[in-house]
Amino acid sequence: MSDVLITEVDGPVATLTMNRPRERNAISDEMRQELDAALDDVTADPEIRVVILAGNGKSFCAGGDVRAMQERMQAPAGQRAIEGWRRQQRTGGLAQSLHNVGAITVAAVNGHAVGLGFDLALACDFIVAAPDATFAASFINRGLVSDGGGMYHLPRRVGLQKAKEILFSGRFVDVEEARAIGIVDLIAKEGDLMAEARAYAGQFTGQSRAAIMLMKSIVNRTFELSLESVAALGSEAQAICYTTDEHRESVEAFLAPRQR
Repeated sequence: MSDVLITEVDGPVATLTMNRPRERNAISDEMRQELDAALDDVTADPEIRVVILAGNGKSFCAGGDVRAMQERMQAPAGQRAIEGWRRQQRTGGLAQSLHNVGAITVAAVNGHAVGLGFDLALACDFIVAAPDATFAASFINRGLVSDGGGMYHLPRRVGLQKAKEILFSGRFVDVEEARAIGIVDLIAKEGDLMAEARAYAGQFTGQSRAAIMLMKSIVNRTFELSLESVAALGSEAQAICYTTDEHRESVEAFLAPRQR
């Protein structure tokens, strides 16, 4: 078993648990690589309908590893920029993989979701949060910008002005405010975070994997597309759905009682 990521599969639900509790699940290079690989694995499994992303210990994810940031600053000046660019390509790739994975994604957030941890939660389709959850786009506090897709996802959840205020201030948002402004979809009861995240996931587990994948690929882009483009993509997706076993079986099951 990995020291930094625990992968569990229970029927149609895969749970990926970040496992660096002493570091509040700060993202190391190893964890980033394993998360990316695990997302590839669950995408390849046709039975998986939902992926839950969780954090072991007292926090969901504290973001990037600040000690590693200090080490990177010691690199020769002539290498620092290009190495930083390469690292950002990998970081952005992870966030995009989480956003685009062909399954429903649910972030189960306990404690802090800070910096890159906040971005990873936002990259998921839904966020279920514990009563102690807090969120912060803390990049500005390190003289940095959000690099895990937060500048894309946050305005879509809370609107442009509120997103600017959260991003530019770096302040913490508690769970009640997060629910009120649209960051959080469900606040779990005390001590029941994973049970409620799995129950929330349950509403999707019986749905067609193909239809989910196709709809998600379109809905994720609707803010950038015209109505005509969305309609055209929807027509193409529907033509594919007409050929799937799930569609045929659901039609037959619906009509069976009426044909007796």
